[in-house]
Formats: sequence, C-alpha cells, structure tokens
Amino acid sequence: MKLTFRQIDPFLKNPDPKMRAILVYGPDQGLVKERAEILGKKVVADLNDPFNAAHLTGDIIEDDQARFFDEVNAQSLMGGMRLVRITAPGSKFAVALKDWLKSNPNDETLVVIEGGDLRPRDALRKICEEADNATAIPCYIQDERDMGRFLRELLTEKNRAAANDAIAWLGIALKGDRGRARMEIEKLDLYKGNDTTPITIAEAQEACGDSGSQNINDLLYAATGRNPQKAIATYNKLLAEDTELIIILRSLQNHVRRLHQVKAKMDDQSLPIEAAMKGLQPPIFFKVEDMFKSQVNKFPSTVLRKMLARLNEIEAETKRTGTPSQTLVAETILKLASM
Repeated sequence: MKLTFRQIDPFLKNPDPKMRAILVYGPDQGLVKERAEILGKKVVADLNDPFNAAHLTGDIIEDDQARFFDEVNAQSLMGGMRLVRITAPGSKFAVALKDWLKSNPNDETLVVIEGGDLRPRDALRKICEEADNATAIPCYIQDERDMGRFLRELLTEKNRAAANDAIAWLGIALKGDRGRARMEIEKLDLYKGNDTTPITIAEAQEACGDSGSQNINDLLYAATGRNPQKAIATYNKLLAEDTELIIILRSLQNHVRRLHQVKAKMDDQSLPIEAAMKGLQPPIFFKVEDMFKSQVNKFPSTVLRKMLARLNEIEAETKRTGTPSQTLVAETILKLASM
C-alpha cells in the first residue's frame, strides 16, 4: 500500500493492523529513523527488548536469508506482538520479504524496515507499495516552511521561542534533516541556559554553524563566483560528508534566486543594494554578506535568469527520475561557474 502525504500522520498514530511490513524510506534519514522508531514502539516499549524485538541488518540477511524467516516466524516468549527491525536492507532481503508477505504471515509479527532514498523502480519499494499487507512511507526533505513549523514545535517543548529570522535561517541551514534539527535545538537550549529571551539569528548562527554549512556556502559562492576548481573541490567534500544531492541542488537554486531577487529590486525600483537586501528572509549570513553584495553587483539580471533557468531544468529532470545524479549536478555547477 502506498500512502499519500495526508495519510502519513494518521497512519503513524494508528497503524493499520493488517500491515505485516512497513517500509520507511527517503532522503531524510533523520525522519526515516524517527518514524521507524514511532512504529516500532507501537509494538514494543523497548526497541531492544530481548524477548519481543529483533534487529537484523541487510548484511546479515544477505549472508543468511534463513535468519529473516526464523525471526518473522518466531513466537513471542512473553506473549503479544513481536517486532523485527531491518536496517540497510539489500537485494536479497527484498526477495525474502516478497516471499514472506505472500505466505499469509501470522498477525503477531510486524516488520519495520529503514530504507534509503529508494526510487520508484526499486524492488523493495515496489513490493511494499503493491502488497495488500505492506506499506511504504516516504520521508522527503522538508522545505523551509515545514521545517520552520517543526522547529517551533521543538522549541515549544523546551519552553523556548525564536525570532522569525532565526527560524528561517535554521530552516535552510538544517537542510530538512529532522534528526539534526532535534540535536541543534538541544544545543541551543543549552546555549541559552537561564536566558529566557527569544533566540536571535546571531545566536542561532553562533551555536549551530558547522563545517557542513560552511562547505555549502563555499560551494554556492564558488559556483556563482566563476571559480570552477573550488566549486568542484567543495562539491566533492560535500559528497564525502554524505550531503544529499537534492540539498545541494536546492541550495544552489535558493542562492541564485536570492541574487536575482535583490538585483531585480535594484533595477526595477532604483534601490541601493542595502535597501534591496532588506526584504530577504532569512537575512544573508554576516560572514558572507560582502561576497553576496559583490555577486549581485557583478551579474546582470539576464545572466541570473539564465542560471535560474538551468537550475529549473535540472529540477524538472529530477522530478522525472526521482533523484539527480552526481554527474548531472557536477555539470550544472561547472555550467554556472562558466556564466
């Protein structure tokens, strides 16, 4: 069964008891783990329960598929439901799962699978979407608006508040990663200590800035700064840090869009650059403000529109294929750097 976006939260609160396997997958691995944990705890209070919970990795199943069948067919020693957690599943697991789902499995076992960023054609995703007794739950990268709502929920739990520009900056810096968002709010809570005033953008940048955010900025300003060597070198660093390609692409789009927004205001309203930048949300990080101004002044609107058009083409291609390729993004970066 395939869930729509609106069906996900109700399902997480009250999973369909007919489901024997639930696949949680997508580029937001923080959200994948969070939702898999929610589902697991519907079965057992402790995910490490030695009697009613089992955890198998994809490597274990690749070596011995019988281990999977042993676990899903085992009876609970203490009575009640059993949970079988699967992480990093491989190709042999997909075959084993398909066979098990067709075997009319008992209703006292639930299999929860933490998958990666699976395309529509991936066997595991197709099996769970098409089976009557399995479900697939996607976890896509959240946009800044959705992340902003989530951050406010986390802050409310801590009896904290934050300025709108701080929330906006965090929404972009956290790249849609809910797991990291939780950690950063914990960090901010400790950073503020007994200070109950709302968190400012300066405090958010001071407490939550990291090498990953710096590398993203380095890539953006190199790509639009006609420095292809630095842009590709930084791109490779981000790949080594397991930064999602869709995050890199969206960051490039957002950066060029903001350059164009300011340039258009300057041209259309005859505004000085400082006045044109005032409407940007979030504001430009102070450490890159001079570079941003330099690039606004350097590029005519026609070039910025061409950059945006190229990025929009890549986004359209991504929607058709599910995820951009490393080569396609690299070619796009080089194209931007040559404009």
